[in-house]
Amino acid sequence: MAETEERAAVGSLQEVLAALSDPVRLEMVQRMYAEGAPTPCAQLYDDVSKSTASHHFKILREAGVTTRSVIGGQTHQELRLADVEAVYPGVLSSILAARPAR
Repeated sequence: MAETEERAAVGSLQEVLAALSDPVRLEMVQRMYAEGAPTPCAQLYDDVSKSTASHHFKILREAGVTTRSVIGGQTHQELRLADVEAVYPGVLSSILAARPAR
C-alpha cells in the first residue's frame, strides 16, 4: 500500500494529448501500462537524466494521466488508465494500442 499518493484531476483533452505528444513521456506511459502496477521511477526511462525524467513525470501527473506514490520509501509512478478512460472513453487505450512498448 502506498505511504503517500498525489492524484490530480484528469486534465482537459488538450492537456492529456499534449502530455502524451512527447516521445519520452509516451514511452514512460507505455512502460507503466505494461507493468500494470505502481512502478519505480527508474524503470520508466533510459536515455534521459533524472531531472529530465522528473520534469516529464510532472507533466504527466499534472495532466492527470499518472499518479505518484511513495512505497517503502521509493517513488513510484502509475498510469491512471481507468480514470482517463472514464473522462475520455477510448482515447488513452487507442493511443496505447497504436504504439506498443519497446
